[in-house]
Amino acid sequence: MTTAVFAAFQTASGDTHPVHYDVEYCRARGMPNLLAHGFQTLIHTAPGSGLFPYMVEESLVGFLEQSSRFMKPVFADYTIYPALEVTELTPGRTTGVVALRSTVFNQRRELVLEGLQKFLIRRRPVRP
Repeated sequence: MTTAVFAAFQTASGDTHPVHYDVEYCRARGMPNLLAHGFQTLIHTAPGSGLFPYMVEESLVGFLEQSSRFMKPVFADYTIYPALEVTELTPGRTTGVVALRSTVFNQRRELVLEGLQKFLIRRRPVRP
């Protein structure tokens, strides 16, 4: 989580609270560095940054649902490790739902985010 990521997120989100861009403001409030916005941490769980879209290819219909719990703060200069895990497959007649558990750990192996994402997937024809 570099300061460049913080600046890019501030620009994209429009969030101008000083806790996200003013180090002295943060330190005066007992924080070691800039505090990451929760969504700034969440974006690192986007399935498009991994293999998921390549695995589902043209079968992906849409993004249905997302929920997250922010367990610990993330500060500038932290190293974070996002991961997605398939936890549920719910088949339907022509489509199905894939549920992914999302997690982000910091450099101390502490869970900083956990959540759930669901996607609607078109069933592929069975190949002989």
